[in-house]
Amino acid sequence: MDSWLEVFYIFRPIISCTIAGFILGDIQLGVIAGGLTELAFAGLTPAGGTQPPNPAVCGIMTVVIAHTTSVAPATAIGLSLPFAMLMQYVLLIFYSLFSVFMPVMDKYAAAGDTKKFARIPYLTMTIVCISFFLVIFLSAYAAQGPMSELVKAMPTWLIHGFELAGGALPAVGFSMLLKVLLRVEYVPYLLLGFVVASFINFSNVLPAAVIGVVFAMIEFFRDKKNRELQEQINEAKAVNSTQEGEEDGI
Repeated sequence: MDSWLEVFYIFRPIISCTIAGFILGDIQLGVIAGGLTELAFAGLTPAGGTQPPNPAVCGIMTVVIAHTTSVAPATAIGLSLPFAMLMQYVLLIFYSLFSVFMPVMDKYAAAGDTKKFARIPYLTMTIVCISFFLVIFLSAYAAQGPMSELVKAMPTWLIHGFELAGGALPAVGFSMLLKVLLRVEYVPYLLLGFVVASFINFSNVLPAAVIGVVFAMIEFFRDKKNRELQEQINEAKAVNSTQEGEEDGI
């Protein structure tokens, strides 16, 4: 439900994966899997009727597969994509079927019946919530044994291929995000972040976070100062315009 309400953001992989890791007794695995999934899906956002593979299902199944099969999270994220695509198609089917409710909602809206009008969104949301529960629970519960046997039967080169593909997914997701959001004036920050990430110890990313906060503060105060300066200029122009108007009248 939180994926529609967007209040607590529990539906984001960084949180849902951590909870899954806590349930399985490996919080560190949950956090790592959540971070990888967030980066992998950074540039994939639902727009209108389109639905990308579901990141919540992908993240949770990454934790389950990595915990069950003892493979790296980067490998598990490649193996979890079919589950994410399954939820993608389930949602697409639901969104198509839910269109039958639109004439009914129009009827209730025209009649001013707010109670009946509100019941339909709650009904559809409940159906989707139950479906999420069933897909994730059955996938996590029923897939552990078969997935473990499948991974054990895979040759080493194939597992390595999944690991490489899973490792590339966060870079692909981040590049898709940059394609939309990157602006020329922010390129220096991107390059600086790359340099910082290349030299810090990844067991402690606090220095990179502090540097990011510093530059955010610099941008904030500089923008604030520019706005104040622009307001002063506008006030000065208004005063000059008023004085010129009075002189013309005299």
